[in-house]
Amino acid sequence: MALLSKTVTKPDGDTRTNSLTSIIVQAPESIVVEESIETSELENDQLKDYMKIFGGQGFSLVGSALVQFALVWWLTYTTGSALVLSLATMMVVLPQVLASPFAGALVDRWNRRNVMIAADTLSAVVVAGLALLWAVGVIHIIHVFMAMAVRSTLGSFQWPALQASASLMVPKEHLSRVNGMYQALSGLAKIAAPALGALLLVLLPMQFVLAVDIGTAAMAVLPLLMIRIPQPMSETESDSTASSVIEDIREGFSYMKNWTGGRFITIALMLTNFILIPTFALTPLLVLLHFSGGAFELAWVESMMGIGMVLGGITLGVWGGFRRRMITALVALLAASVSISVVGLAPANLIQLAIIGMFAAGMMIPMASGSIMAVVQSTVPPNIQGRVFTVLISLGPAMTPIGLGMAGAVAEAFGIQAWYLLGGIVLAIIGIIGGTNKHIMTLGEIQSDSE
Repeated sequence: MALLSKTVTKPDGDTRTNSLTSIIVQAPESIVVEESIETSELENDQLKDYMKIFGGQGFSLVGSALVQFALVWWLTYTTGSALVLSLATMMVVLPQVLASPFAGALVDRWNRRNVMIAADTLSAVVVAGLALLWAVGVIHIIHVFMAMAVRSTLGSFQWPALQASASLMVPKEHLSRVNGMYQALSGLAKIAAPALGALLLVLLPMQFVLAVDIGTAAMAVLPLLMIRIPQPMSETESDSTASSVIEDIREGFSYMKNWTGGRFITIALMLTNFILIPTFALTPLLVLLHFSGGAFELAWVESMMGIGMVLGGITLGVWGGFRRRMITALVALLAASVSISVVGLAPANLIQLAIIGMFAAGMMIPMASGSIMAVVQSTVPPNIQGRVFTVLISLGPAMTPIGLGMAGAVAEAFGIQAWYLLGGIVLAIIGIIGGTNKHIMTLGEIQSDSE
């Protein structure tokens, strides 16, 4: 358009440049509009692609939960040993603590799509090996332990690769919604996997039950084979030597240490794991010893919590949370503190009150967790998100053994309900500290279009 304009000279020698100036100013605006439309279309396409990947990973999540349930039940039925079950738990937790920092550093260096494909494929191969051992009748407890450890290690790669990919494919304003959907899916797996697993164990031999996970892994890999995941711009050359990977691990910890919000998020997640995992582990004893209930009452308590997780994730997925994401997370933590305290205060003849409390806590936890993950995804540079996520993954579960030990001691000394009350107090303190810090409150704030 600027080429069609011309300068007009007035009789007094003044040169009229208004039309030219206005056109020159308008031309970039039209370019910006076109670029904005193209960017919007690209973001929408990438969001659709991510949802396809997310759907496939959802099937894989349910399949993995089903297999985990089946394996744990086999260990329980075969041995009847609390020690064996404790060791099985450690086979899942320890790889996450030990492998996650290395996994995060490597995820930032490797192609994230290939990482997810490899993790799903190798996990299916491990399950296929177990199924074969069952089919020929030579299965042993050590085989199950090894499979659990390998699958947990692969999960340490898969989860950060999926989360780090979200920030590159999902518009920032939708990150909370996507994380809410993931939390809802996790809650759904918590409900569906035990029921479906129990049904399949009645109807089918173990090797065919395990084959379900092979099918769900294939459903997760298929969209990954057809969809390209953008790679972040790397500040350094891709070097996977041991010294370089260790340096990347240090960088992840250093980033979270030097980022004020990162310090708060890390400590909050560590304390939340410290409180909540033992809280849920004590639930069977709470039902049995305090409420004098049985398997039916325990099923109600755990099922209602799972339903709460699904509804909480769906709520965050549809609503997206407040513009200040940390407000959503902190309000949810405060509500969870009240809910868990209600469980701790419930009289022995009012298990219904505990069921309501567990349902509410289940609903609040995914809203808090999903919002915090969205804060990390929208704030941390994409090229180091793998390292940062695995800092959170490794430090969180690291508190589990300590929490379990302290919970047992507190329960023995003051009663099981005392731990629930302590948990409510700790969660409330986290919410209050975060809510009174202006730097924490503005983390991951969603910017309006005008800004």
